Amino acid sequence: MEILTYLYIAVSAVLFFFLVLPTLNVLFSLFTAEKLQQPAKPRSFDFGNIITAYRNVDIAKGLVLSLLKQRHASHHIYLVADACDVSDWDLQHDKLTLLRPNEPLNLKAKSIIHGIENFVRPHEFITVFDADNLAHPDFLIEMNRYANAGHVAIQGQRTAKNLDTMMACADALGEFYKNYIDRIAPYRIGSSAVISGSGMAVEASLYKAYLASPEIEQGKHQWKKMLQEDKILQNFLLRRDTKIAYAWDAICYDEKVTSADAVETQRSRWLFSYFQNIPNSLGILRRGLLNFSWNQWLFGLVTIAPPMFIMLGMAGVLAVIGLLVQPWISLALIVAMTLFILTIFWTLYLSRAPKAVWAAVAAMPSFILRQFRGLFKMANPNKHFKHTEHTRSVSIEEVLK
Repeated sequence: MEILTYLYIAVSAVLFFFLVLPTLNVLFSLFTAEKLQQPAKPRSFDFGNIITAYRNVDIAKGLVLSLLKQRHASHHIYLVADACDVSDWDLQHDKLTLLRPNEPLNLKAKSIIHGIENFVRPHEFITVFDADNLAHPDFLIEMNRYANAGHVAIQGQRTAKNLDTMMACADALGEFYKNYIDRIAPYRIGSSAVISGSGMAVEASLYKAYLASPEIEQGKHQWKKMLQEDKILQNFLLRRDTKIAYAWDAICYDEKVTSADAVETQRSRWLFSYFQNIPNSLGILRRGLLNFSWNQWLFGLVTIAPPMFIMLGMAGVLAVIGLLVQPWISLALIVAMTLFILTIFWTLYLSRAPKAVWAAVAAMPSFILRQFRGLFKMANPNKHFKHTEHTRSVSIEEVLK
């Protein structure tokens, strides 16, 4: 019983820490001001924009058009149409290269490599987009500003392209929260932003080195069991103690899931990748302690924090148990959970989330239930991890309205 009591106290203490950590990060970030030092003669960096499309090339048309309307002139677009029918593609431009691999690649990393292998000229930065994204007209201007400030890895702000269903709004709510907790707050207090998977820019030689890393090479043969590319990239950068900047005004619009089944499928993939990545997060945390690196240490803590619904669920169970065995721990956990939930609303306020996102709070129990069900699909990734279909074809003008 004594051992069980110590174990209960230890687990409760860990949960208390991770429940309170987001509040502390947000609080401290409000007292720091971002200072982007610009050179006397700013450069116009050349960006190679890679779009990875899988089975549906038409959904990428809005993104291509949004990139062609960028106010930053030095860039080229590479649309990799993997396993796509391009016979009806009618969009042509001297800044656009349409690539159709001879054999299906079936892997985002392979599509990116294919795009780089077909560059029309050497680019200084590489940006990556999913086919369903849209880029704000100032996206590359903002990326160029951060590049001039000396940053070699920059994550833009991904935000919702569509708020047309309650599930899409609930998905957007989660992203507003994660953008603040995992990205802007750690970056503002001296650490790194977590990579989103698209809407980021990385210095070209650094990005090519990441693609040549053993994790990418091994992943080519693991199919759906491969660790997500965004996590491999952030691990690669943080092992080098490279800081990942967060460009709040470099906006990349992303299509949100619109049905409960899509939530379940998508979250099972993300949860699988989270558990896969725990050893890497622990490794970065250890490097931070050994190197006295705040960047690595805080990033390790942020990325090892349990998913929201798991953390709240475990804390709730332990709080109930604590009422019987350790009332003071129960009280501490209840306070921490309350603080955590209030911080979610705080980040929505700080992010100026639209009313539709606030209204989605009512849908969160159903959203969380689908995430919980997603836990049971992790055992067989090759069977359950299906590609998320995107259908919302809208223009950047429509979204900006």
